[in-house]
Amino acid sequence: MRRVFNFSAGPAALPQEVLEKAQAEILDWHDAGMSVMEMSHRGKEFMSIAAQAEADLREVMAIPDNYKVLFLQGGASSQFAMVPLNLLRGKTSADYYRTGSWSKKAIAEAKRYCDVNIVADTETGGKFTTVPEEGSVTFNPDAAYVHYTPNETIEGVEFPYVPDTGDVPLVADMSSTILSRQIDVSRFAIIYAGAQKNIGPAGLTIVIVRDDLIGDVKEGTPAMFDYAVHAKNDSMYNTPPTYGWYLAGLVFTWLKEKGGLVTMGEINQRKAEKLYAAIDTSNFYANPVAIHCRSWMNVPFTLANADLDAAFLSEAKKADLVTLKGHRSVGGMRASIYNAMSEEGVDALITFMADFEKRNG
Repeated sequence: MRRVFNFSAGPAALPQEVLEKAQAEILDWHDAGMSVMEMSHRGKEFMSIAAQAEADLREVMAIPDNYKVLFLQGGASSQFAMVPLNLLRGKTSADYYRTGSWSKKAIAEAKRYCDVNIVADTETGGKFTTVPEEGSVTFNPDAAYVHYTPNETIEGVEFPYVPDTGDVPLVADMSSTILSRQIDVSRFAIIYAGAQKNIGPAGLTIVIVRDDLIGDVKEGTPAMFDYAVHAKNDSMYNTPPTYGWYLAGLVFTWLKEKGGLVTMGEINQRKAEKLYAAIDTSNFYANPVAIHCRSWMNVPFTLANADLDAAFLSEAKKADLVTLKGHRSVGGMRASIYNAMSEEGVDALITFMADFEKRNG
């Protein structure tokens, strides 16, 4: 069996142990005589899978009891609408950070439902390479909520702190940083994340929402966009993405076996530091992001001579280092090093980069 080192930003690599477990259970889950894909979502077998997955996620993230965990569909992009529809609660405006491509999309969607006050905009010359200094932003005390994107997947920009918004609820799109390290969930009103980076396959979306913010949606909100509907029905108002939910549960178990988020954070920090060091000590590679807000998960880099980009990607693929091409809006390269990317994979990339520079620098 051949397994490459997959640096895709999403859908991203899954832990091999998780895939092997799913492979072993693909035809017959625990003597049920059928695959998880074939089970009724309301049958006792799948209900046990769903309950265990939620329990494990709550344990891994230390989610307080006054938060609901929802397993939904529609990706983070649906949450761009669901957040204002559920959190405006009679108010007319919300505060947003504008720090990259995904926060820009969240802002565009929110403008359909409320006045958006952009509290910080870090775009310079069409690029996003930094975040505001901690404590430098003033929030509207009457805002329904403050929204930010802790990690901008495309640009590789990451907040090194959690904004202090006082009594105004804080909402975070954690699609590309969730489960990468330990966080204090109680500092957030809502955390949402598409699964296809650190959780599981595409098609599942995790929403962690504080109890007091469920209900009182904007008039005309579709039932499928109402957190209360999903909370009352244990995320089974409609048929959920059952296999994605099952695989996410296997990932949560894997995280527990690896030592939890404290250990995972140490590993992820070490991986990122290695790769950035290789870039920074080279005259051939460069990273455009301000050092204090570089992402642990998504590392963009450029070559001194862009004419060599195609050769770099071609030779990297031959070395089993794949999906390193940067996003079309940024260019260059991007190595996404989520939880499932091993230190061995990062080391292999660093070795290849050094060899390529030696031959082409």
